[in-house]
Amino acid sequence: MSTEPETTEETGPGTPKTPQAQGAPTPGDAAGSALAGDDGAERADDGETGEPTRGPAGAPEAEAGDAGSGSAQAASEAAGKPGMSEAEAELAAQRLERERIERRKAEKKGPVQSGAKLSGKAADLLAAVRAVEGGGRPPSTVSAEPARSTSERAPAAAPVPPAPAPEPARSAPAPVAVGPSPRTVDDVRRVLVEGGAPEALARQAAVALGEGAGEVLREDPWQLLRAPGVRPEQADGFARALLGAGCGPDDERRGRAVTVWLLEQAALAGHTALELPALTAALAKQGVPDPDAAVRSTLAEGEALVFRDALEEPGAPAAPEEDEDEERPVRVLVALERYALAEESLADGLARLVASPSQDAEEAWAAVVAGVSGGAAELARAVAGHGLVLHTGGEASRAEPAALLAAARDAGLRALAVCHTPDGRERLAALPGTPGAGVGGVAGQGPSAEARAGGGALAGQDPTAAARADIGTVAGLLTGAEGSGRDADGALELDLLIVLDAPQLDVETAAMLVESLPDGARLVLSGDPALLWSAGPGRVFADLLAARVCPQVASRTPDPGPIGELVSGIGIGELNQVEAPGKEVVIVPVRDAGEAVHRTVQLVADSVPRAFGVPAEQTVVITPGHGGAAGTRALNSALKERLNPGPGRFGGFDPGDRVAYSPAPGRTLPGTVVKADAEGLHLSCAGAPVVVPRERVEGCVRHGWALTAHQAVGGRWPAAIVVLPGDAVQALNRPWVYTAFGRGERHLSVVHGAEQALPRAVTDIPAKPRTTRLGTLLRPQSQNG
Repeated sequence: MSTEPETTEETGPGTPKTPQAQGAPTPGDAAGSALAGDDGAERADDGETGEPTRGPAGAPEAEAGDAGSGSAQAASEAAGKPGMSEAEAELAAQRLERERIERRKAEKKGPVQSGAKLSGKAADLLAAVRAVEGGGRPPSTVSAEPARSTSERAPAAAPVPPAPAPEPARSAPAPVAVGPSPRTVDDVRRVLVEGGAPEALARQAAVALGEGAGEVLREDPWQLLRAPGVRPEQADGFARALLGAGCGPDDERRGRAVTVWLLEQAALAGHTALELPALTAALAKQGVPDPDAAVRSTLAEGEALVFRDALEEPGAPAAPEEDEDEERPVRVLVALERYALAEESLADGLARLVASPSQDAEEAWAAVVAGVSGGAAELARAVAGHGLVLHTGGEASRAEPAALLAAARDAGLRALAVCHTPDGRERLAALPGTPGAGVGGVAGQGPSAEARAGGGALAGQDPTAAARADIGTVAGLLTGAEGSGRDADGALELDLLIVLDAPQLDVETAAMLVESLPDGARLVLSGDPALLWSAGPGRVFADLLAARVCPQVASRTPDPGPIGELVSGIGIGELNQVEAPGKEVVIVPVRDAGEAVHRTVQLVADSVPRAFGVPAEQTVVITPGHGGAAGTRALNSALKERLNPGPGRFGGFDPGDRVAYSPAPGRTLPGTVVKADAEGLHLSCAGAPVVVPRERVEGCVRHGWALTAHQAVGGRWPAAIVVLPGDAVQALNRPWVYTAFGRGERHLSVVHGAEQALPRAVTDIPAKPRTTRLGTLLRPQSQNG
């Protein structure tokens, strides 16, 4: 099993670069996968890959407390406080929602049924867990004993503090202070200096470890691995400086810290869990002398959970009761509690929706079915009779859930549709029959390029006017900034929720959405399964499609034009030549990365505006990674010099610069620099003003003429230029090409230096696999269905 990141890019700016520590390479000097087996391999900032970023729920967990049944309302109210930005409100809503999920999980009667007998090392691990459950410490060696037939879990200890996300920007003066206290940061800084580590890590380590972080680091220096970008060899140097002769590779603290670090790196690569053999092999490559003991210790301390999942073929019947004593093959998985909890909560919530569609509004749903036609009618019939429905198709198929939304609202149902990005929201609102159709453009053709370049609002118009009450974004719904609100129990006041761009749902965001729906509500997950998967861990939409626990409606509406024809072929593994009489698709061959940068600048600044009337600000450049001679850094530097030259007086930025702003991990908003002052960098993103504090600019903002495909997913531009340099062929696979080529509406130029790597990626290289448990957890529903 590969635990290599599925792409070589990141979805947001990540963390600021830090000076080199102990002579070890900085995080940006290594490339590749953290678990791919190469020493020093990592998703790096300056190589062909991007530095690690956290999933959408990667902010520190909220402190324990009584969120109450009105936690959702509290989050919604927080979103409206003058001192709290949208990003801060989003993180607060995630914390409150996570507390609610944890309370629901605590009420469950027993573990999830999914497993069979074990022997050997796996049995030793599970014996260690049972010892801890009985109140004792695990023995160093445990003889194998009969395994229980249910999943084993480590004690319900406090979750591992997640690695920190960049602190959200504020959108108003005098923001509410968030993060660790200055005293905690100072304590951490003193310990870092004593151990020879960069002082710049102080705040990140304090956020990751919480109050008392300085003492934690002094007692266990390997906890420095909780700070983003720190590698085991750097933590080893720090530990040697603090502990002296008492530091060694066999230290139990090191084994636990490296185990958790590997699980976090796996999450960055999209996995929610790791198979035990893969984890122990990765531990051995990190110099842990006894990987099995390290895993046992990690489980004993409650820093990870272990599961036994039966290996069954999809669709295979359940084993008969008389064969329960017969040993069946299983796989042993180790997971961080936050992802295991999210996956189980998501499976429970989906099962609840599948089992309890409301029958109270039969007349209204009959009216919905009668009010639509074509593909939308097939979708409406499925939704009328089921609590969960999956809908698949390309960009043109979005008209079907749009028609369903309009018909549901006309029938008096409380319905809402949410998208991954503000741009997706505006494209949905512009479709015929949906509220907001024609805002900034012609109904049925989407908003005009001018309106969408400014965030969807017309000149002089309040940016919020482009967003209607029944169309929003996932982030806006979870923060309470969009949608119809929540009831006294914290559930969304909805009869129907339609989630477009469903492949971009990571497991934690999906769990929060599903847990927020009331009993009897209907959920439609709609999206293009050929796109890149979510930036955060999990593959929710793909797992649901494979599990076949609910109706699936495949749209028959093809994407139009030469670009649509080209992308449709890529989706089934064919790279075809297409007729493009209007030069909708152009291939620009290049010999090397330097020529690729030169031709890209020429296309953006001259050729595309002259030939197609698309100005430079409405053209997106997409390339596989941030580093390299033709990565986003090199391209953005060249494009800025041509399109908006300036001294870059504020962190390298000038007014008029296009930027990619990451308000929260896993989210990227295109924007423009307005000005800079003592408060920070002022941006216009999706038509709304944003102020990024000075200390957060390096970690949250990049230049944005050129993006990676993960940053661009969920958005579309009048013209797209995809750069394929020869040194980035390792990054290419079918979902990447499909996603990148599909970002242009009217024109696509391919700056092609990858030679045969491009057709090989399309025909032979599918998405890299992710290890998840959702399919196993959904299996009982599939068998019952």
